[in-house]
Amino acid sequence: MTRRTIRKLVNLLALGMSAVATAIGLIFLGAILWTLVKDGVAGMSAAVFTQSTPPPGSTSGGGLLNAIYGSAIMTVLGVLIGAPIGVLAGTYLAEYGRNSPLSSVIRFINDVLLSAPSIIIGLFVYELIVVPMGNFSAISGAVALAIIAMPVIVRTTEDMLNLVPQGMKDASTAMGAYPWRTITSIAYPAARSGMVTGLLLAVARISGETAPLLFTALNNQFWSTSLKAPMANLPVVIFQFALSPYDNWQQLAWAGALLITFAILVLSIMARVAVSRLGAGAGRK
Repeated sequence: MTRRTIRKLVNLLALGMSAVATAIGLIFLGAILWTLVKDGVAGMSAAVFTQSTPPPGSTSGGGLLNAIYGSAIMTVLGVLIGAPIGVLAGTYLAEYGRNSPLSSVIRFINDVLLSAPSIIIGLFVYELIVVPMGNFSAISGAVALAIIAMPVIVRTTEDMLNLVPQGMKDASTAMGAYPWRTITSIAYPAARSGMVTGLLLAVARISGETAPLLFTALNNQFWSTSLKAPMANLPVVIFQFALSPYDNWQQLAWAGALLITFAILVLSIMARVAVSRLGAGAGRK
């Protein structure tokens, strides 16, 4: 048997094993999605979007309106807090302090936060905000989500800005543009697609977090708009209702899981369409 034949056999074996591994992953993913859709659709009703979560001991009725509102508010606040800090930190690492000692420290801390268990971040925010305030609150939940989102945004922002050709930046500098103008007018538009993708990854990461919210926002069976009070949210409601002995609570948990998955899917599609249209518009200019 020649070496060429051996290489072909090894290549076929590697391709076959890769195909088998991909098929196994797709099978499990399909099974999860099928179970989620089947049980989630069964739990859907008008009451899910018009009624608040049922009180303890209730075996019928109830919805997820307050939890949907609370999740949306805390996710938006978390992104509004974490995104500017993450983008600015990533910009500093890529454009200003690429090889400075401070940048090495920031990257190390960012890597630690990327891999840190979310429950640790929840405990940190609990000691930082919840204990001094004396009660759980939506704002403490938003801060915890922001801390979780920041490392993802920092990493993707730095990586995308590093991919922008240096020649484009040098050309802008040669024309007399200040560094901040080069970054905002050249680097950001060129890296826009990747930065938006990083933002989406951060939203997907924090939208389903449960552990940090258990220590910060907790839950609230009533409708509440106060950021200084406990607030209902889908992840905690799903966690609590999935463990309950009541069938209607378990159905609401499946419905909430489907809502989170569908919301992330819609957000991803809308962002990709927006980025492609912005890129096409920039190309026509």
